[in-house]
Amino acid sequence: MRTSRPVAGSLAVLGYIIMIVPILFVVATSFTGGRTLRFPPEGFSLQWFEAALTYDPFISALVSSLQLALIATVLALAIGIPATLAIHRGAIPGKGVIEGLFLSPLIVPELVVGLALYQQLMIGFGLANFETLLLGHTVLMLPYAVRVTGASLALADPALEEAARGLGASPLRAFFTITLPLLRPGIFSAGLLSFLTSFNNVPLSLLLQSRDFRTLPVTMLDYVQQSYDPMVAAMATLILAGTVVIAVIAERTVGFAKIFGGINR
Repeated sequence: MRTSRPVAGSLAVLGYIIMIVPILFVVATSFTGGRTLRFPPEGFSLQWFEAALTYDPFISALVSSLQLALIATVLALAIGIPATLAIHRGAIPGKGVIEGLFLSPLIVPELVVGLALYQQLMIGFGLANFETLLLGHTVLMLPYAVRVTGASLALADPALEEAARGLGASPLRAFFTITLPLLRPGIFSAGLLSFLTSFNNVPLSLLLQSRDFRTLPVTMLDYVQQSYDPMVAAMATLILAGTVVIAVIAERTVGFAKIFGGINR
Protein backbone atom coordinates (compact mmCIF):
# COMPACT_ATOMS: atom_id res chain seq x y z
CA MET A 1 0.00 0.00 0.00
CA ARG A 2 1.51 3.29 -1.13
CA THR A 3 1.35 6.17 1.33
CA SER A 4 -0.01 9.54 0.21
CA ARG A 5 2.69 11.33 2.22
CA PRO A 6 6.04 9.82 1.19
CA VAL A 7 8.13 12.52 2.88
CA ALA A 8 6.37 12.13 6.22
CA GLY A 9 6.56 8.36 5.95
CA SER A 10 10.27 8.45 5.15
CA LEU A 11 10.96 10.77 8.09
CA ALA A 12 8.98 8.47 10.38
CA VAL A 13 10.99 5.44 9.26
CA LEU A 14 14.24 7.38 9.70
CA GLY A 15 13.18 8.42 13.18
CA TYR A 16 12.44 4.82 14.16
CA ILE A 17 15.81 3.72 12.82
CA ILE A 18 17.64 6.41 14.78
CA MET A 19 15.86 5.40 17.98
CA ILE A 20 15.95 1.62 17.64
CA VAL A 21 19.33 0.81 16.06
CA PRO A 22 21.48 2.11 18.97
CA ILE A 23 19.34 0.07 21.37
CA LEU A 24 19.93 -3.05 19.29
CA PHE A 25 23.68 -2.39 19.43
CA VAL A 26 23.55 -2.27 23.24
CA VAL A 27 21.48 -5.46 23.43
CA ALA A 28 23.84 -7.31 21.07
CA THR A 29 26.89 -6.11 23.02
CA SER A 30 25.46 -7.42 26.29
CA PHE A 31 25.69 -11.02 24.96
CA THR A 32 29.36 -10.75 24.01
CA GLY A 33 31.97 -13.16 25.23
CA GLY A 34 34.64 -10.48 25.13
CA ARG A 35 35.91 -8.21 27.89
CA THR A 36 35.16 -4.81 26.38
CA LEU A 37 32.24 -2.92 24.86
CA ARG A 38 32.63 -3.38 21.14
CA PHE A 39 30.47 -4.16 18.14
CA PRO A 40 30.16 -6.68 16.61
CA PRO A 41 30.29 -8.81 19.77
CA GLU A 42 32.98 -11.40 20.27
CA GLY A 43 31.16 -14.70 20.52
CA PHE A 44 28.09 -15.39 22.68
CA SER A 45 27.95 -15.53 26.47
CA LEU A 46 25.61 -14.81 29.39
CA GLN A 47 28.46 -14.06 31.76
CA TRP A 48 27.76 -10.32 31.90
CA PHE A 49 24.15 -10.84 32.93
CA GLU A 50 25.34 -12.99 35.81
CA ALA A 51 27.92 -10.36 36.72
CA ALA A 52 25.31 -7.58 36.64
CA LEU A 53 22.88 -9.50 38.84
CA THR A 54 25.59 -10.23 41.42
CA TYR A 55 27.16 -6.76 41.48
CA ASP A 56 26.15 -5.29 44.85
CA PRO A 57 26.12 -1.57 43.83
CA PHE A 58 23.68 -2.34 41.00
CA ILE A 59 21.37 -4.41 43.19
CA SER A 60 21.38 -1.83 45.99
CA ALA A 61 20.70 0.98 43.52
CA LEU A 62 17.93 -1.08 41.89
CA VAL A 63 16.14 -1.40 45.24
CA SER A 64 16.55 2.34 45.84
CA SER A 65 15.17 3.20 42.39
CA LEU A 66 12.16 0.91 42.84
CA GLN A 67 11.46 2.41 46.26
CA LEU A 68 11.74 5.99 45.02
CA ALA A 69 9.66 5.40 41.87
CA LEU A 70 6.89 3.61 43.77
CA ILE A 71 6.53 6.27 46.47
CA ALA A 72 6.75 9.16 43.96
CA THR A 73 4.10 7.53 41.77
CA VAL A 74 1.69 7.05 44.69
CA LEU A 75 2.16 10.66 45.81
CA ALA A 76 1.71 12.00 42.28
CA LEU A 77 -1.52 10.05 41.83
CA ALA A 78 -2.77 11.11 45.27
CA ILE A 79 -2.32 14.75 44.24
CA GLY A 80 -3.11 14.47 40.55
CA ILE A 81 -6.42 12.58 40.72
CA PRO A 82 -8.22 15.13 42.95
CA ALA A 83 -6.71 17.93 40.84
CA THR A 84 -8.04 16.27 37.67
CA LEU A 85 -11.52 15.94 39.15
CA ALA A 86 -11.48 19.58 40.22
CA ILE A 87 -10.34 20.73 36.76
CA HIS A 88 -12.80 18.63 34.74
CA ARG A 89 -15.78 18.41 37.07
CA GLY A 90 -15.40 21.30 39.50
CA ALA A 91 -16.78 24.83 39.14
CA ILE A 92 -13.52 26.68 39.71
CA PRO A 93 -12.27 29.71 37.78
CA GLY A 94 -9.12 29.60 35.69
CA LYS A 95 -9.17 25.87 35.00
CA GLY A 96 -6.85 26.26 32.03
CA VAL A 97 -4.29 28.14 34.08
CA ILE A 98 -4.41 25.57 36.87
CA GLU A 99 -4.01 22.68 34.43
CA GLY A 100 -1.12 24.52 32.80
CA LEU A 101 0.63 24.83 36.16
CA PHE A 102 0.34 21.08 36.71
CA LEU A 103 1.71 20.42 33.22
CA SER A 104 4.56 22.96 33.51
CA PRO A 105 7.16 20.40 34.76
CA LEU A 106 7.10 18.93 31.24
CA ILE A 107 8.59 22.12 29.75
CA VAL A 108 10.86 23.24 32.60
CA PRO A 109 14.33 21.64 32.32
CA GLU A 110 14.87 19.05 35.03
CA LEU A 111 18.24 20.53 35.98
CA VAL A 112 16.50 23.84 36.68
CA VAL A 113 13.97 22.08 38.90
CA GLY A 114 16.73 20.18 40.66
CA LEU A 115 18.83 23.28 41.23
CA ALA A 116 15.83 25.15 42.66
CA LEU A 117 15.03 22.28 45.01
CA TYR A 118 18.67 22.02 46.05
CA GLN A 119 18.99 25.72 46.86
CA GLN A 120 15.62 26.21 48.53
CA LEU A 121 15.04 22.92 50.35
CA MET A 122 18.41 21.31 50.99
CA ILE A 123 20.41 24.48 51.63
CA GLY A 124 17.64 26.83 52.77
CA PHE A 125 15.61 24.42 54.94
CA GLY A 126 18.12 21.64 55.52
CA LEU A 127 15.89 18.95 54.03
CA ALA A 128 17.54 15.55 53.55
CA ASN A 129 18.59 14.29 50.12
CA PHE A 130 15.97 11.54 49.92
CA GLU A 131 13.06 13.80 50.86
CA THR A 132 14.19 16.44 48.37
CA LEU A 133 14.68 13.85 45.62
CA LEU A 134 11.27 12.34 46.39
CA LEU A 135 9.61 15.74 46.18
CA GLY A 136 11.36 16.46 42.87
CA HIS A 137 10.29 13.15 41.35
CA THR A 138 6.72 13.70 42.55
CA VAL A 139 6.62 17.12 40.88
CA LEU A 140 7.93 15.63 37.63
CA MET A 141 5.26 12.90 37.72
CA LEU A 142 2.31 15.26 38.28
CA PRO A 143 1.82 16.05 34.55
CA TYR A 144 1.35 12.33 33.81
CA ALA A 145 -1.13 11.93 36.65
CA VAL A 146 -3.16 14.98 35.62
CA ARG A 147 -3.01 14.64 31.83
CA VAL A 148 -3.49 10.89 31.41
CA THR A 149 -6.14 10.66 34.13
CA GLY A 150 -7.83 13.70 32.61
CA ALA A 151 -7.87 11.97 29.23
CA SER A 152 -9.63 9.00 30.77
CA LEU A 153 -12.11 11.30 32.51
CA ALA A 154 -12.77 13.14 29.24
CA LEU A 155 -13.92 9.85 27.70
CA ALA A 156 -16.41 9.29 30.54
CA ASP A 157 -20.00 10.45 30.24
CA PRO A 158 -20.88 12.91 33.04
CA ALA A 159 -24.51 11.85 32.71
CA LEU A 160 -23.65 8.57 34.46
CA GLU A 161 -22.61 10.42 37.61
CA GLU A 162 -25.66 12.65 37.43
CA ALA A 163 -27.90 9.60 37.05
CA ALA A 164 -26.34 7.96 40.11
CA ARG A 165 -26.90 11.07 42.20
CA GLY A 166 -30.42 11.39 40.84
CA LEU A 167 -31.12 7.87 42.10
CA GLY A 168 -30.11 8.87 45.60
CA ALA A 169 -26.39 8.07 45.70
CA SER A 170 -24.24 10.41 47.76
CA PRO A 171 -21.35 12.20 45.99
CA LEU A 172 -18.87 9.88 47.71
CA ARG A 173 -20.77 6.73 46.71
CA ALA A 174 -21.19 8.00 43.15
CA PHE A 175 -17.44 8.55 42.98
CA PHE A 176 -16.52 5.04 44.12
CA THR A 177 -19.22 3.22 42.13
CA ILE A 178 -19.24 5.27 38.91
CA THR A 179 -16.32 7.70 38.55
CA LEU A 180 -13.51 5.57 39.96
CA PRO A 181 -14.19 2.54 37.72
CA LEU A 182 -14.23 4.88 34.72
CA LEU A 183 -10.93 6.41 35.83
CA ARG A 184 -9.25 3.08 36.58
CA PRO A 185 -7.63 2.61 33.13
CA GLY A 186 -6.31 6.18 33.20
CA ILE A 187 -5.01 5.78 36.74
CA PHE A 188 -3.27 2.56 35.77
CA SER A 189 -1.69 4.12 32.69
CA ALA A 190 -0.66 7.28 34.54
CA GLY A 191 0.86 5.20 37.33
CA LEU A 192 2.79 3.06 34.85
CA LEU A 193 4.16 6.06 32.96
CA SER A 194 5.05 7.83 36.18
CA PHE A 195 6.82 4.79 37.59
CA LEU A 196 8.90 4.17 34.47
CA THR A 197 9.78 7.86 34.11
CA SER A 198 10.85 8.13 37.73
CA PHE A 199 12.81 4.88 37.58
CA ASN A 200 14.77 5.99 34.50
CA ASN A 201 15.32 9.59 35.57
CA VAL A 202 18.92 10.80 35.46
CA PRO A 203 19.23 14.64 35.59
CA LEU A 204 17.27 15.19 38.80
CA SER A 205 18.63 12.09 40.50
CA LEU A 206 22.18 13.00 39.53
CA LEU A 207 21.86 16.47 41.04
CA LEU A 208 20.10 15.49 44.28
CA GLN A 209 21.71 12.12 45.03
CA SER A 210 23.69 11.31 48.17
CA ARG A 211 26.24 8.65 49.07
CA ASP A 212 23.65 6.74 51.07
CA PHE A 213 20.93 6.80 48.40
CA ARG A 214 21.80 6.31 44.74
CA THR A 215 19.47 5.33 41.92
CA LEU A 216 20.29 2.67 39.36
CA PRO A 217 20.63 4.94 36.27
CA VAL A 218 23.08 7.20 38.13
CA THR A 219 25.02 4.19 39.41
CA MET A 220 25.24 2.81 35.87
CA LEU A 221 26.42 6.20 34.62
CA ASP A 222 29.16 6.28 37.25
CA TYR A 223 30.16 2.71 36.40
CA VAL A 224 30.53 3.33 32.68
CA GLN A 225 32.82 6.28 33.45
CA GLN A 226 35.17 3.98 35.37
CA SER A 227 34.92 0.70 33.49
CA TYR A 228 34.49 -0.29 29.87
CA ASP A 229 33.23 -3.85 30.24
CA PRO A 230 29.82 -5.03 28.93
CA MET A 231 28.24 -5.44 32.39
CA VAL A 232 26.47 -2.07 32.11
CA ALA A 233 25.09 -3.14 28.70
CA ALA A 234 23.74 -6.33 30.28
CA MET A 235 22.02 -4.32 33.04
CA ALA A 236 20.56 -1.95 30.46
CA THR A 237 19.22 -4.93 28.51
CA LEU A 238 17.55 -6.32 31.63
CA ILE A 239 15.90 -2.95 32.30
CA LEU A 240 14.74 -2.77 28.68
CA ALA A 241 13.31 -6.28 28.85
CA GLY A 242 11.45 -5.47 32.07
CA THR A 243 10.03 -2.29 30.55
CA VAL A 244 8.84 -4.11 27.44
CA VAL A 245 7.16 -6.84 29.53
CA ILE A 246 5.37 -4.25 31.67
CA ALA A 247 4.25 -2.33 28.59
CA VAL A 248 2.90 -5.47 26.88
CA ILE A 249 0.99 -6.51 30.01
CA ALA A 250 -0.43 -3.00 30.38
CA GLU A 251 -1.48 -2.88 26.73
CA ARG A 252 -3.26 -6.22 26.98
CA THR A 253 -4.85 -5.30 30.30
CA VAL A 254 -5.86 -1.68 29.71
CA GLY A 255 -5.07 -0.65 26.15
CA PHE A 256 -3.04 2.53 25.86
CA ALA A 257 -4.75 3.56 22.62
CA LYS A 258 -8.07 3.77 24.43
CA ILE A 259 -6.62 6.05 27.09
CA PHE A 260 -4.31 8.25 25.06
CA GLY A 261 -6.96 8.75 22.42
CA GLY A 262 -8.73 11.10 24.81
CA ILE A 263 -5.71 13.33 25.26
CA ASN A 264 -6.36 15.09 21.97
CA ARG A 265 -9.98 15.77 22.81
